[in-house]
Amino acid sequence: MICAKRATDYQRDWLRGLRQRISGGEAYAFVNADTPHELFHFMDIPMVTNQWWSAVISAKQLAPSYFDRMEELGFHGHLPRYSSLPLIAQIEGDFDRQPWGGLPPPSLLCARASSDEHARIFQRWSELSGAPLHMLSAPGVPNPEPRWWEQARDGWEAFYGTDRLDLLVAEMQEVIAQLEDLTGRAFPADGFGAYMERIDRQERMLDEVSTMMAEAPKTPMRISEQMPNVMIPQWHRGSDWALAHVEAFRDEVEARVRDGHAACENERIRMMWIGAGLWFDTSFYSAFEESHGAVFAWSMYLPFAADGYIRADHGDPLRALAARVSAMNEQLHQPPWVNEWMVEQARRYRIEVALMLVPEHDRFSGYGSNFAREALKAAGVRVVEIVSDMVDPRDWDGDAVKAQVTAVLDEVTG
Repeated sequence: MICAKRATDYQRDWLRGLRQRISGGEAYAFVNADTPHELFHFMDIPMVTNQWWSAVISAKQLAPSYFDRMEELGFHGHLPRYSSLPLIAQIEGDFDRQPWGGLPPPSLLCARASSDEHARIFQRWSELSGAPLHMLSAPGVPNPEPRWWEQARDGWEAFYGTDRLDLLVAEMQEVIAQLEDLTGRAFPADGFGAYMERIDRQERMLDEVSTMMAEAPKTPMRISEQMPNVMIPQWHRGSDWALAHVEAFRDEVEARVRDGHAACENERIRMMWIGAGLWFDTSFYSAFEESHGAVFAWSMYLPFAADGYIRADHGDPLRALAARVSAMNEQLHQPPWVNEWMVEQARRYRIEVALMLVPEHDRFSGYGSNFAREALKAAGVRVVEIVSDMVDPRDWDGDAVKAQVTAVLDEVTG
């Protein structure tokens, strides 16, 4: 896919520039994935995301040695691997073998208390680096409506709750004050609304792509092609490049659908991949096309771009950002939100088989799995649970997993 290569090329060049900025001593932030990245982008603060850096380390096949070291250091066995891998690499301290030669100490740390472990993981980062930590609160929603995506885009004030949004806005203002100190520049509040509108425009185009994917007679692209075309622009959301790329991506998918292009010409079964990417073995996503005509049509990254990010401005862009961030990962992992959304997505995409990654060491990603499984089964979707981790390959047995999936596909094809 032309756009996928352009996205990866851009990201490679951008990473070179980011590495040069950080290595040259420029202040940068180390942040969790569910924090308000928009504040850092808007203030032009270089930023490294914890889970993205974890995926990079895993893709370099370095994770097993770091997790062995984690156990030697006495960390408990259920520490979430996706969120803790960068910390363990930093503690281990052999930067010569890390990507980029490791990370220098950040100037600012930011995370949400969206799991029991994140606060302590980032506290250790702060102790190691001396960087100030902004830990954003994550209070629960008292009455979480299951079909959250129908209200979150526009009616978010009533849905998420005024008290919760007030709290997050106040905490983000503290982050903004810290960014102003780092840069010596005032936060240009007058331009923030236009920037947020650009992000919504980007996400609306991805929403169009999701609809095309769901309605196409055959899946026009694999999720291994979806991921770079969605995730890379999301890391740069609202930028000129991101908007131009997503528009080109939308046009390319539209052309593929119009021309009858199919990722798998023999498509007979549509599957969904539930969970973060299998970053150490992305070839897995095409493993069942030839044998069963089974293609992965769905991963969370594309449809969540619209449902998880589009938030009407209502004259207060900072508050709209709070609505975007206030329950971002909870909607992907906690019942009743996750199970209802998965069922809706399976219906839209005509899914017959769902593969659910269950990282037993990561409650944050796994604790809604039982609810999602049962809801999908009740909706007529066959569910294959894969107990593994997105960045730790030590317990991954590719042949055994493929046999597990093959048995279910054999039943479906008769």
